[in-house]
Amino acid sequence: MQLAVNWQDARKRVLKSYREWLRASPEIQNMYSLNLPVSAIRTKIRQEFERHRYVNQLPVVDVLVTKSNIEYQETLNYWKQLSHVMKYFRVEEDPTAKLPKNFMSGFLEGRN
Repeated sequence: MQLAVNWQDARKRVLKSYREWLRASPEIQNMYSLNLPVSAIRTKIRQEFERHRYVNQLPVVDVLVTKSNIEYQETLNYWKQLSHVMKYFRVEEDPTAKLPKNFMSGFLEGRN
């Protein structure tokens, strides 16, 4: 695991990882035969990176970049199944997804 020396170095590593993901989006779409446009894949990649936008500790940034690189390698080496890739596009993963009003309605929807 490569450690960032300062915030500039960490920023470069994050942007490099982000750009690698964006460039690989068409290949990921073809490899996994996704019925999603490349723009939707790129949007989801951006959302995943934006989730950690306000991390303010260098060691945490290092771990997140390393995890991103591992996910990238596993995805492009085709070590994942379609269900592993599609889990990022589930409605439940959307932070704005509506929560059930009570237990019974959630149970009947199959969410609990």
